[in-house]
Amino acid sequence: MVVKLDDLARRDELGSTARAPRWAVAYKFPPEERTTTLLDIGVSIGRTGRATPFAVLAPVFVGGSTVAMATLHNADQVAAKDVRVGDTVIVRKAGDVIPEVVGPVLADRDPNSTAWVFPADCPTCGRPLVQPAGEVEHRCANERCPARVAGAIEHFASRSAMDIEGLGEQRVQLFSQLGMVSDVADIYRLDYDRLRQMEGFGELSVANLATAIEQSKQRRLANVLVGLNIRHVGGTVAEVLADHFGTLDALAAATLDDLAAVEGIGPVIATSVAEFLAAPVNVAVIDKLRAAGVNLTQPAVGAGAGAGGEGSVVQPGALDGLSVVVTGTLTSFGRTEATAAIKAAGGASPGSVSAKTSAVVAGDSPGASKIAKADKLGVPVIDEEAFVRLLSGTPLQQILEDR
Repeated sequence: MVVKLDDLARRDELGSTARAPRWAVAYKFPPEERTTTLLDIGVSIGRTGRATPFAVLAPVFVGGSTVAMATLHNADQVAAKDVRVGDTVIVRKAGDVIPEVVGPVLADRDPNSTAWVFPADCPTCGRPLVQPAGEVEHRCANERCPARVAGAIEHFASRSAMDIEGLGEQRVQLFSQLGMVSDVADIYRLDYDRLRQMEGFGELSVANLATAIEQSKQRRLANVLVGLNIRHVGGTVAEVLADHFGTLDALAAATLDDLAAVEGIGPVIATSVAEFLAAPVNVAVIDKLRAAGVNLTQPAVGAGAGAGGEGSVVQPGALDGLSVVVTGTLTSFGRTEATAAIKAAGGASPGSVSAKTSAVVAGDSPGASKIAKADKLGVPVIDEEAFVRLLSGTPLQQILEDR
């Protein structure tokens, strides 16, 4: 059940966080809980070096799916819950999504069991794990740790960053193991001839990957900043920094005071950004990205590829009052760029088609359900060329009449 404040003026006053409105709250039924055996406790290393303990469980069906692993968050949580290998544990899904271990069934515990001890060394590279002052997480400080490198490359290729379709976890792991990539910039140096000789890589799949990598070079600076894996820099912070400084060179030249003076950027984020961009290893990666032709600028709102696709101009107010849904793959827009362009033009970009939808933009391989629903509701479906015209100020009615 979702309870919402219906006074629009007070909604505006309350505002929203980066994740959710402050004027609405959701209530859910208590999550379903089941018991199973804790077979082992492992530690995974993330893209920032964070070491996260996880539970290996005897498979158990809970909350609609079979669960065999669950996060244990950090060493303090493991100690607080006092879960031990061999315990019978209670498992549920936090928010009905993420599997978690609630705690042990003490009545079933083996009296000879021993408390789990957080490892001193990284399970991937063997270097010591450190716990920075004031933090609960342990981290692998080795920037060349294979797990960190693979995680960083996978994140760089993700939709919120450079949106490189076809470069997911399995391929990143494979390329890393084969020594084909050692940092995010190596994506743009992939040996496609070598790929064609590898099992599982046909001519079409290699061509599609090459196209996706080439198209990613036109992403905005904000996407590059997200992809670079700077600590504390997510999508919102990246947009603020990119819009304020305009280019990566200007951002890198900014002082701590310059960074902290940007609205929404505090001293912690400012320090993290400054230290990252000053580190020689990161400077080298950025130089490789620049040499590969990756865009390192943020077009001003209302112009350029970042706001409205390659060669297009977004007219502020062109989509005032309109709701535009995008489906399928567009040639000059990533999904994030298309959404940003719609919003820059004053429109709304919901994820689904409804009676309130003004138009559906259909690219290659559009969602069949969205097209079918648009047809059923009488919502016009337009192509990418018409979408660009719409963004530049051509009225929707005129576009429909010109077809």
